[in-house]
Amino acid sequence: MSSIPADLKYTKEHEWVRESSATTFQIGITDFAQGALGDIVYIQLPKVGQSVKAGEVCGEVESTKSVSEIYSPLTGIVKSVNPALDANPELLNQDPYTAGWIAEIEISAPATDLLSSAEYEALTA
Repeated sequence: MSSIPADLKYTKEHEWVRESSATTFQIGITDFAQGALGDIVYIQLPKVGQSVKAGEVCGEVESTKSVSEIYSPLTGIVKSVNPALDANPELLNQDPYTAGWIAEIEISAPATDLLSSAEYEALTA
């Protein structure tokens, strides 16, 4: 069973969202997602300053098994990305909720369709 922190929100596409401030949120992929992908060897991060829209592709993760798209859970502007992932994409496997965060997004619209930890757990059960 994968880890599902109660303080985060989730998407059906297996991304997580953590509030950094009232308008800025950190995003990443879930433990369930990294487990399904296997050993992650590369990540294409979104670009700082890039406009992203909830539900649209904003990056890509490559593992020894497959290539998967990362969907933005939020609409807004990418304010920062995790530079550690360039040299160490395996952080997504080792610590997807802390060291393996992907980007920070300053939202331009309220988040919709996010799941609670209980709802996400039911989805992945």
